[in-house]
Amino acid sequence: MSRASVPALALAEARVAALASQSDTRKPEPAMADTVAGAADYRGRPASRAATGGWKSSVFVMAMEIAERFAFKGVAANLITYLTGPLGEPMARAAASIDAWKGVSQMLPLPIACVADAWLGRFRAIILASFIFIVSMGALSLSSAFPVARAGHVAIFYVSLYLVALGEGAHKPCAQAFAADQFDEKDPNESVARSSFFNWWYFGMCAGTAVTTMVSSYVQDNVGWGLGFGIPCIVIAVSLVVFLLGSRSYRYYTTKEASPFSRVGKAFVALIKGWRSNRRTNPVSSKGDDGNNAAAVEQTSTFFTKQAATLDRRIGARFKVPPAALQTFISVSIVVFIPLYDRLFVPLARRYTGRPTGVTMLQRIGSGLALALVAVALSALVEMRRLRVARDAGLVGTPKAMLPMSLWWMVPQYVLIGVADVFAMIGLQEFFYDQVPDAARSLGLALFLSIFGVGHLLSSLLISVIDKVTAKGGTSWFANNINRAHIDYFYWLLTGLCAVELVAFLFFSRMYVYKRKDCDCRGGDDDDTVV
Repeated sequence: MSRASVPALALAEARVAALASQSDTRKPEPAMADTVAGAADYRGRPASRAATGGWKSSVFVMAMEIAERFAFKGVAANLITYLTGPLGEPMARAAASIDAWKGVSQMLPLPIACVADAWLGRFRAIILASFIFIVSMGALSLSSAFPVARAGHVAIFYVSLYLVALGEGAHKPCAQAFAADQFDEKDPNESVARSSFFNWWYFGMCAGTAVTTMVSSYVQDNVGWGLGFGIPCIVIAVSLVVFLLGSRSYRYYTTKEASPFSRVGKAFVALIKGWRSNRRTNPVSSKGDDGNNAAAVEQTSTFFTKQAATLDRRIGARFKVPPAALQTFISVSIVVFIPLYDRLFVPLARRYTGRPTGVTMLQRIGSGLALALVAVALSALVEMRRLRVARDAGLVGTPKAMLPMSLWWMVPQYVLIGVADVFAMIGLQEFFYDQVPDAARSLGLALFLSIFGVGHLLSSLLISVIDKVTAKGGTSWFANNINRAHIDYFYWLLTGLCAVELVAFLFFSRMYVYKRKDCDCRGGDDDDTVV
């Protein structure tokens, strides 16, 4: 071997050794960086960041949520028409019954979410909820297909209705928490994506609501109630298959405690400790101040629908818009405004606040409460005009007559409620997911839903009390003849309650201190005040 080849050989050996050393040191690093702490894949192995989670996984859960909204709203949107029509219930009793049913459906997530977080697991809870939905929707469809004059059919209908509430209570907090779990809050990119996820989650919900409000209400009014309740049952069954197709891409978070009871206790203790430790600086209640707002917005599927039934709903020569279908304007306004909020409002607000999310969660909620206040006041003004038109046309005594007043008069209040939801509802969802202890996130979203459960129950109680009190003076505010009723008085009362609520919310939210994260990837939301 020549002398010249020795340095060349030594140099080659050095390069090979360097490459080997480099490969030995680099191999473990991607494995550590590419797994998500605390998460497992469907085989129980550490979840790969590239292969699991993110948008590709959450879309399967979002598809199921769209179907769930389609199913639940397919029942709820036009329920006032079924109760006052085929079942023959008075308007006040029907509205109170619907509020009570919705209140129960949104209070049930509290115990169910605790069980899901501590024992059953969110994935299994979603599957169980889907089966409950399928059974209850099928029973509801069968009960409504028969003549309702028999007491047995009415009993089956109400049992099925509350089984739907049970399925709703099991599905809502677990599905949203499971979908949000697909984003790692400790990763800067995924943390920002998670904030955007809540916007698009609500977008999907409202897309499903818009479709079902139009389709189901038309089928129920023009074809039959059995088919109208049966279509949502089929949709839920198909969505369960879609959800299971994504099983291999999900991130599953597990706990180490062996005893289910110890996990239940731990979830509650963590929640209570977090509440007590912040109580002096965070006077905002876990229930928030949003109960009155929920009671106000709930009227969209009860009294709004009864009012719309008296208006001129003709479009063209033959088509007449179903009264419940006007609720579609809420969903459409949300579907239109969410991209504007996400792509236009947030970047503009970010320039002034420096926050990745544009505004804080409580600022977003407060803006929604203010818009809801305006919407309820506008509803009162529109109802005053409707009553005046009925008097001027001499149609007060004929409640089923079509008034010379277009349905378009009611559209602005629906749109305002939709825009208010983009601020308040999505803000509340993110707040209750983000600010509760990590081990109790399904429970946190259940607390969010319980706000509206309280609102529905308050609305049911309020309607019953007002109906009895005002009926003693002659004509109830909720008389069966809606042209003699005074729903406008009720709307003005709700406007006053919403105003008090907004003032209280602004007062307490100024003192709220956000929960700090180990890795504050979102920035700006840990300030001491929100205004």
